[in-house]
Amino acid sequence: MDAKPQQNPEPLSSTLPPEGATSVPPPPPALRTTLRRAAFGAVAGAVLVAGAVVAVPDEEVRTAPPAPGPVARAEAAAAAGSPASLSDLTALIGDRQKWVETHPSDAPSWAVLGTAYVEWGRRSADAAYYTRAERALQRSLAAQPGERGNTQAWVGLGALANARHDYLAAKKWGETVRARQPKDWTAYPVLIDAYNGLGEYESAGKATERFGALRKGAPSLARTSDMYRNQGWREDALATAQEAADRATGPAEKAAALHRLGDLAWERGEPAEALAQYEAALRTDRGHLASRAGRARALAALDRTDEALADYRTVTVKLPLPEYVLELGELYESMDLDGDARTQYAHLRRLLDRARSAGVNESVLEARYEADHGDPEAAVELMRTEWSSLRRSSAVSDALGWALHRAGRSEEAVQYAERAVETGERNASYAYHLGVIESSLGQDGPARGHLEEALRTNPEFSPLAAPLAREALEELGEPAPGGPAELSEPEPEPEPVPSASSSPSAAPGTGPAPERGAGSGGGGEPKRPAPSAAS
Repeated sequence: MDAKPQQNPEPLSSTLPPEGATSVPPPPPALRTTLRRAAFGAVAGAVLVAGAVVAVPDEEVRTAPPAPGPVARAEAAAAAGSPASLSDLTALIGDRQKWVETHPSDAPSWAVLGTAYVEWGRRSADAAYYTRAERALQRSLAAQPGERGNTQAWVGLGALANARHDYLAAKKWGETVRARQPKDWTAYPVLIDAYNGLGEYESAGKATERFGALRKGAPSLARTSDMYRNQGWREDALATAQEAADRATGPAEKAAALHRLGDLAWERGEPAEALAQYEAALRTDRGHLASRAGRARALAALDRTDEALADYRTVTVKLPLPEYVLELGELYESMDLDGDARTQYAHLRRLLDRARSAGVNESVLEARYEADHGDPEAAVELMRTEWSSLRRSSAVSDALGWALHRAGRSEEAVQYAERAVETGERNASYAYHLGVIESSLGQDGPARGHLEEALRTNPEFSPLAAPLAREALEELGEPAPGGPAELSEPEPEPEPVPSASSSPSAAPGTGPAPERGAGSGGGGEPKRPAPSAAS
């Protein structure tokens, strides 16, 4: 059974080099792998990935090849663009640490070790591994610069930048690799995450399509599903995610695919279906803590609060991501357990401080917290900094708009909240925020429409905000029968007086119609502009 994140830091941390160290201490006995076993496992993994078939003469005894070991399985997963199990990832880290201790000039091994540290830090929520990853990747580049072919280390630095939410740096590394090796598929996941983080959705879509052309299978299907989701194409996202789940092989890849199906069901407002998918992911890989957090969210929506709290408590201890701690705090607050909520919020602040010291940018999550539970002006400053640094995703647009509203500047807020909704992503929170802002500005019609959209998208999108959305909608009441007075039947326009220059074939009253402004009350849904990198 795969290891859990909480079980592995002890063997891993004992092998990590101290700050400034020039060599890597050996791994513990459980992780030691002889060079012969490592080489054999790598060859076996390569054979499995390539699908090679070795012919054996009839006179020889046919024997099944031995199953690949954990190191080879982790290498094969990386070669396919799939996640490795945590136990296999642990074995790979231990193997590479042992190897580079005696081969300090092996640039590829340093790159593999650094990239594995990034993955471990991401999946354990331990940002300290990012520092170790950076040192390993820099050691790789010192042994062999990227300009001399070591693009693997550049890809690793791009993955590290994405993990730290430094999307501009990730974009730079990804585009550098793509410019040198446009058919190297490993650059495209880095670019997809970077473009999405910056709000450059058109570029993200093109990178997703290119990734799918270069690397077939479950990884590209998963990325394509995410692209459809971001564009609001729910049916396409669901169908592609299901295909990715059907084609997934290893437990880690299968669990990630089932988790994606759970997220899509949750966002559609189907908590029972989401719960079923999250539980399927946990049956596949009991250490998939992201699915346990998703299960907690779904259980809360189904009023199974005690079970939800138990899951949240487990997750926030074993995978202490700030977003999960905030969710638990808000669940406590919705239950009027203010003391427990304050404890979680204090824990959240400590996590945010720790992330900041490790170079991880959690400003969007921090702004969400400050806007609703702390200092809205601080939230505004955080998001203005993000906006000025060209990080203009839908999440940043929504957070900035909501922070401005909470700070009493709704007139300025509405443009950012509209931008978040207009990207196409069907996010109940975005629609709720826009509806509240519009209501504060006296725009009752649009406000009613967006509040209804939020509750139609996901009636239980937040234990705190969903009840407030229903209250706001009730306060607005039903629209007046027959529509607003200003939309009553207009007086007929007088026929135009023909002039000397009029064309005899022109019919009276023809000509260009006056442009309709945004507040003209025209029927139908306005066309949403296609997201572009320049917008």
